[in-house]
Amino acid sequence: MKAVAEIHLALAERISARLGSPRIHALHLPPVEAAGKDAEFCALELEDGSVGFSFMRIDDTERRLRAGDAANRCGGMTALELARGYAQSDPAAKALGFAAINALSQSLFSQAGWIPPETADALGQLEPRKDEHIGMIGFFPPLVGSIIAAGARLTVLELRPDLAGEHEGFRVTLDPGELAGCEKVVSTCTVMLNDTLDAVLAACRQARYFAIVGPTAGCLPDALFERGVDHIGGRRVVDVEGFRKAFCAGDKWGGYTAKYAVAREQYPGVAELLKQAR
Repeated sequence: MKAVAEIHLALAERISARLGSPRIHALHLPPVEAAGKDAEFCALELEDGSVGFSFMRIDDTERRLRAGDAANRCGGMTALELARGYAQSDPAAKALGFAAINALSQSLFSQAGWIPPETADALGQLEPRKDEHIGMIGFFPPLVGSIIAAGARLTVLELRPDLAGEHEGFRVTLDPGELAGCEKVVSTCTVMLNDTLDAVLAACRQARYFAIVGPTAGCLPDALFERGVDHIGGRRVVDVEGFRKAFCAGDKWGGYTAKYAVAREQYPGVAELLKQAR
């Protein structure tokens, strides 16, 4: 099977060709002093107002984005030029590349007139039940409470040793092998940025349901569905001007976006979207 990055770049090339090589309007970074989950992402805006997110808190990605002139260099580039960085080992180039892939995907959704189904379910329609063993890849505290409240057993896979161990109602581990017995798994999109997607999917091969959720999960889901992912939950910007002002001011910006959920059987596929694009 082809590498995930290779597939996403091929999809980006098809989108770019169909939409006339969309260009970047701006790279948005939250203020340095901004805090909270909303400050963990960068946002890439295309000239048509489509926005793609990428998580910055991996390795030294955020420092490199802030220390360089990334924002100045991005303006006017084609999204495809930046997207090619997703295949590089440099974490900053990878993050910007994935933001570009997400922005191109959102632009295609828009141009094809396809609006992913909106949802308020942050768990990716996981529907945890009593005594089920749920796996979570990437510690995301807002999701923990609802899983524990359902009476499910929760195992969280993390890269941070300081989080490992038993917690109230759940366990954090550094070993992917501990996910082998999970019946359902929800993952943050960090696995798309640290090249661990295939490894965690292999560790969770016995799970009957696997979802990837979060603002960074704004890409075309074709490659993920082909690998056995059942559901992708992303975020699309519905008020670009309001979002831009809030994001760049370090304010909460969720109200200018809509959460969406796409199941494999609901998705029309990239070929149909490209055919419908104006």
